[in-house]
Amino acid sequence: MTKRRNARHWDAPQLHGDHPRPVTRRQFVAQGFMTGAAYTVGGGALSLLSANAMAALSPDIDDLRLNTCQITDGAGKIPFICIDLAGGANISGSNVLVGQSGGQSDFLSTAGYEKMGLPGDMVPGLTDTNGNPFANFDLGLGFHFDSAFRRGIMASLTPGTEANINGAVIPARSDNDTGNNPHNPMAGIALAGSKGSILTLAGSENTESGGNSMAPAMLYNPELRPTKVDRPSDVVNLVDTGDLVGILSKADATAVMESIYRLSDQKMGRVDTLVAEDAAIKKSVRCGYVKAAHIAEEFGGVPIDPLLDTNIVADDNSAIFTTAEFTDGSRSAREFQKTASVMKLVMNGFAGAGCIEMGGYDYHGGARAEGEVKDFRAGRCMGAVLEYAARLVKPVMMYVFSDGSLSSNGTIDNSTEGRGKGEWTSDNSSTAASFFLVYNPTRRPILLGGTPEEQAVHQQIGAMDAGGSVMRAATPMANNVNLLVNSVILNYMALHGDQGNFGNLLSPGWNHGLGGATQLDALTAFSPIVSGTIANPV
Repeated sequence: MTKRRNARHWDAPQLHGDHPRPVTRRQFVAQGFMTGAAYTVGGGALSLLSANAMAALSPDIDDLRLNTCQITDGAGKIPFICIDLAGGANISGSNVLVGQSGGQSDFLSTAGYEKMGLPGDMVPGLTDTNGNPFANFDLGLGFHFDSAFRRGIMASLTPGTEANINGAVIPARSDNDTGNNPHNPMAGIALAGSKGSILTLAGSENTESGGNSMAPAMLYNPELRPTKVDRPSDVVNLVDTGDLVGILSKADATAVMESIYRLSDQKMGRVDTLVAEDAAIKKSVRCGYVKAAHIAEEFGGVPIDPLLDTNIVADDNSAIFTTAEFTDGSRSAREFQKTASVMKLVMNGFAGAGCIEMGGYDYHGGARAEGEVKDFRAGRCMGAVLEYAARLVKPVMMYVFSDGSLSSNGTIDNSTEGRGKGEWTSDNSSTAASFFLVYNPTRRPILLGGTPEEQAVHQQIGAMDAGGSVMRAATPMANNVNLLVNSVILNYMALHGDQGNFGNLLSPGWNHGLGGATQLDALTAFSPIVSGTIANPV
């Protein structure tokens, strides 16, 4: 009998018979009913954090900026961007290679890879009809040669950029179809010292984490709530210096803003708010005016619109995205705009870290083609982050995760987009994994370990069994999403040579759950790639 295919448009909402009717924002996003709102949550010019002063502010106001208001330039940390695929996307096997305890090349059984959507004639260890090995390591981290993630990444990269990329995969379970997985590491990245000159954190969703999945409760800090940014106009509005800069020169506009601060300060000195927090309120108001003056000095006349960045968008193929694909109104264009907006802020130091949420990744129950199309789109966005870093000659760490995963029953989709692979038929958290890629401008990041065998187990932190299920005893985070986040933060700090301070991230000796120094070394992928600041890669 011929199986009836799902003929709906890939970006139409997903109505699964085995799922409840969506009622929460996260359910709507995961099943493709929502793509993100069109407004920005965050303060205006008076509430923004800014930095990198050009010493043009008056000395007394510059002193207030640095010491009282603590408006400083960040700690020079590696830009960090995470991609949150809402709904339970495939990561392991068909996209990023996973193996047994010996690493990615310690291959699973044919049945194990079949559960991950690969038919027996496409499993790692074999080659395609053109002689290309299905186990491909062009990006350092192993991907299936026909991985939609890989194809998308390579489509965004300038040839040769891949030579300076490496990564690691972490087999680890997480719950299916829920935003309650504490998957998001950005608060921890901020606590590790990553700050921007305008924002600490940016996210494409108006949530406490900036994405679909939650931040771990232990790391939650309301002061670190990401500002919502999901389109170029949001980036522009973050540093709107108003009409004054257009009327006057930047220097004169800054002088005017300083004068406004002085007048306000005189009035504040004569006011009693009659509340216990009088001093704190006055400090907040004063610092708001100092920030406004600093923004006028720092960003007056400085274009930060991603649409005006010719590395990101151009009419021809010289940029990462063409103007046509960036503005055609399609779902892909919206995801490209999200990615461009977040990476513009983070890679230029305006935000310390950013989260890009992509919805509709609960793509089981239909043709394999839907997952391939959406995974390729996500790959284009992943590649954009890496390529933009290369064009700016800056390092970046990009982390990709999803809430749960899925499996195939072996039914093959032979359509053009299905590519002869297994259809995704059900949720399956046992096949879940996360991964991160690191770009280093000077050379490919170096895995820890003195032998290829030792390096292999630093590139795959954890293991699958032969049947394609996460080995829960392999690592502390294999069955604990909180600890998965901690391991990502550990690896971020290790890229700076700062893993020795991981145990003091929240407080001296905090219970991070990853073990002692020896265990932490085993859960770390790379040698440091920066020394001191990102201006001095080694």
